[in-house]
Amino acid sequence: MSPSKRQRPEHAQRPVADLARILEERSGQVVDESLLSRALTHRSFAYENGSIPHNERQEFLGDAVLGVVVTDHLYHEHPDLPEGQLAKFRAAVVNSLALAKVARELELGDFLKLGRGETTTGGRDKDSILADTMEAVIGTVYLCSGIPGATALIHSLMDTLIEQSATLGAGLDWKTSLQEISSALGLGVPFYRVAEDGPDHDKTFTAAVLISDEKLGQGVGRNKKSAEQQAAEIAWKSLKARADAAEESAGSA
Repeated sequence: MSPSKRQRPEHAQRPVADLARILEERSGQVVDESLLSRALTHRSFAYENGSIPHNERQEFLGDAVLGVVVTDHLYHEHPDLPEGQLAKFRAAVVNSLALAKVARELELGDFLKLGRGETTTGGRDKDSILADTMEAVIGTVYLCSGIPGATALIHSLMDTLIEQSATLGAGLDWKTSLQEISSALGLGVPFYRVAEDGPDHDKTFTAAVLISDEKLGQGVGRNKKSAEQQAAEIAWKSLKARADAAEESAGSA
């Protein structure tokens, strides 16, 4: 069989023990490997293997724990902000895109137990699967060590995102925030140009955002939404830097 026709090898799943060590370093607590193994078990794998336990109960728990930890942090860090603004800050952190980003930084996809169908269709890098599994992992650490361990893990993984949430203005995401800053600077409405590449089961999307015909950001993702968000984040930071520089220049004049 020629190299071009040879079957690609199956994804080499990394040992659960490797992830347990990473989480223990992040949380300062011991993580039970059997519980962690269940947190990494997607329902597609469970159904293909005799309906074994999967991660959805731990996901449910982790979602609640994450919400409490982030809300508590924002409440104490921003004592003067009203409830509505705190809710928007929290929504900028506790969402599937943010969780999927954190999961990729942990290389969580390498540890997932997926069914054949999800594996074939790129499930190891799907935002929804990564976000749900990240919540299940948080739930696992909570089961092993309670709020202290879960809090340490969440802050270790998400402090940068929590800090960024305060820069998103009234928007819940980068696209909304980009539209706000563009309008405030009198630059008009952002326009997104999206291209896709690859077969239907493994597409890659590239998004470019233009404002007043100037390309200010480009993003790549497994779906159109994540690519546009990435492009919007880059563009927002570019416009924010320009605005800050102009303000500083005017102040020193």
